[in-house]
Amino acid sequence: MEYVLTTSVLSKKYGKFEALKDLTMHIPKGSIYGFVGRNGAGKTTLIRVICGLQEPTSGEYTLYGIPNKERSVSRERRRMGAVVETPSIYLDMTAEDNLKQQALVLGLPNFESIPEILKLVGLENAGRKKARNFSLGMKQRLGIAVALIGNPDFVVLDEPINGLDPQGIVEIRELILKLNRERGITVLISSHILGELSKLATHYGFIEKGHMVKEISAAELEAACRKCIRVEVSNTKALARVLDEMGTDYEILNDSTANIYGKVGLSSLVLALDKEKCELLSSHEQDENLETYFINLVGGGENG
Repeated sequence: MEYVLTTSVLSKKYGKFEALKDLTMHIPKGSIYGFVGRNGAGKTTLIRVICGLQEPTSGEYTLYGIPNKERSVSRERRRMGAVVETPSIYLDMTAEDNLKQQALVLGLPNFESIPEILKLVGLENAGRKKARNFSLGMKQRLGIAVALIGNPDFVVLDEPINGLDPQGIVEIRELILKLNRERGITVLISSHILGELSKLATHYGFIEKGHMVKEISAAELEAACRKCIRVEVSNTKALARVLDEMGTDYEILNDSTANIYGKVGLSSLVLALDKEKCELLSSHEQDENLETYFINLVGGGENG
């Protein structure tokens, strides 16, 4: 698999505080990678490091296969666009003038791509309106437009829907999907709003206290989160025999607990278990989603 970004045991310290701890991650080319973690888990620190805004304390990362310690990585970084923490826009400028300013910063020879980018993010009719008078959603879309100047094929978005109203969230979601599906742009999205992220991401990385806990594809996550009936029985070996005879998919969790997938009649299950001298002690439906998966993965506790 081809990766746009990889990190290897990447660490970042601020004095004695370790914001990133031996973090290893892999972002496949063409993916929408959901970077999931609580506030303060290290998401923004990682983004600042890979954008070249800060140096790692130890470890390394690669962009398009080029290690960060090589001079040529700066050339690869020009293939990135990013919105870090808050959109980098000039509030006293129009949307068009903001994009022109960014084009000048990047040393681009002309402004030909600007009308297309404004249309792409839905700001083609913003006219002479100053950015300070934009809604929060419009400011976010303008920030993404600024990140698209230079035609990047990897875009990094740090909490892009934070604080948006429902309409603004839908607009940003549709824009991200359009960038990925129509333009083939790889997207890294840092977020703690998991319900929305689950509608976008093709891959996930779960970070907790600066450490990557798990990386998983959306397909693998869906399989892990599929509906099931969690049962507690007196003998899971007997349960396994009964379910094998029924041709039902299941997973034995321990000596007394199992997950049963697919439809199964509890009355017929109880009768079959009784013949095996096995008692059904309890049963309840499990319907895990991204949020509960994350909580089960890292444990509860405070956001911080």
